[in-house]
Amino acid sequence: MANSNKYEMELYTGSLIKKMLVFAFPLMVTGILQLLYNAADLIVVGRFAGSEALAAVGATGSLTGLMVNFFMGISVGASVCVSRAYGAGDLKELSKAVHTSITVSLVAGVFLAILGNIACRPLLRLMGTPDDVIDGASLYMHILFSGMPANMVYNFGAAILRAVGDTKRPLYFLTIAGICNVLLNLFCVIVLNMSVEGVAIATVASQVISMILVIRCLCVSGGSVRLDFKRLRIHKEPMLEILKMGLPAGLQSSLFAISNVLIQSSVNSFGSIVMAGNAAAGNLEGFVYTGMNAIYQADITFASQNRGAKQYGRMRKVLWISMMLVSIIGIVMGMTFYLCAEPLVSLYNTDPEVIKYGVFRMGYLCAPYFICGVMDVMVGQLRGIGCSVVPMFVSLAGVCAFRVLWVLTVFAANPTLHILYISYPISWAMTGLIHFICYRFFVRKFPKHDEPLPTAV
Repeated sequence: MANSNKYEMELYTGSLIKKMLVFAFPLMVTGILQLLYNAADLIVVGRFAGSEALAAVGATGSLTGLMVNFFMGISVGASVCVSRAYGAGDLKELSKAVHTSITVSLVAGVFLAILGNIACRPLLRLMGTPDDVIDGASLYMHILFSGMPANMVYNFGAAILRAVGDTKRPLYFLTIAGICNVLLNLFCVIVLNMSVEGVAIATVASQVISMILVIRCLCVSGGSVRLDFKRLRIHKEPMLEILKMGLPAGLQSSLFAISNVLIQSSVNSFGSIVMAGNAAAGNLEGFVYTGMNAIYQADITFASQNRGAKQYGRMRKVLWISMMLVSIIGIVMGMTFYLCAEPLVSLYNTDPEVIKYGVFRMGYLCAPYFICGVMDVMVGQLRGIGCSVVPMFVSLAGVCAFRVLWVLTVFAANPTLHILYISYPISWAMTGLIHFICYRFFVRKFPKHDEPLPTAV
């Protein structure tokens, strides 16, 4: 398909490594800006509202993920569906995929807003959230989930743009929204003397801004992903394709979140100081993960477009380049954050005990984090070539089930933070190896050579 928009990129021609870097870099910066939303929340409340407020915001992360991750997995299915139609040069199916995806995002956002507001406090109680933290955590979640329609529409819209090779405009939009978020954080907490409610309001406002920008982009686009509100509906064929790829990813993400909720519950048992240190370290580790996740997203999009264009030899090369890039990023960023752990954690809170526990966690997760990146690109390649169910089951067994069993057995017998945190790198290594074996089996059904490219339209 000939490019109909200067921001779109054909991923099935030209230099693979160059295009992957051009594609992934804006994704990486975009992900970092998204993390800065939460980092700004944590830093502002930790510095100006105290360690209890920091613990309250940090305690919501795994629970929010539990409810949101399913639909974020569906957005992966939307991205694969759009990317494949674009690679095959099928403009009719591409338009149907775009309008179906945005419709699904609206429905998902409204559903999450209702569910989150009803379920947040009972679930926080179930997690054993301490009494000095639960009121702030509950208030933060009520406000955050009220803005969930905007969050879902932005993420699905950005997934559509990425699927056709456009990673620059989501970066521009998030830069604008991120600056607004930081300024509103400072204004609400310092000037208006708010606490967790202030940073939650700032986050929702910035999400609304990013949603408006991405929708406007799709509506005025002269490219192949133009959005027309009159055509918003759920089309059967792309919806089935989105569900085929997205449901396993969504279920996997949700069940991952369950294991994270269980681990957060275990962290909660150590009290608000440990929770605060854990929250700060977890947010910092997120920056390393975001760098690696950009390669995962490039992996799945490049594999999908090349499969759609029947460039099977090139599709195989995508995996090996992805593994090389994700290992370099993971090792460099992970070791850098680990070596700078103490000053980085102190940005969030100056309490020596909070810093101590944050540094302790980073010692177990940052250095081996590249193993998680390798595991993820294996999953991305499998999903990109059309295999989504098997990596879901492998990940659920190797990560979720393993961590749950670890907490219920090994950690229960020896309840220390060392035992809790060591479960992460063990599960990454074990699951990554199984994914690689599965990939070697499933890739055999594709020819080893590239076929003629689709005719330009």
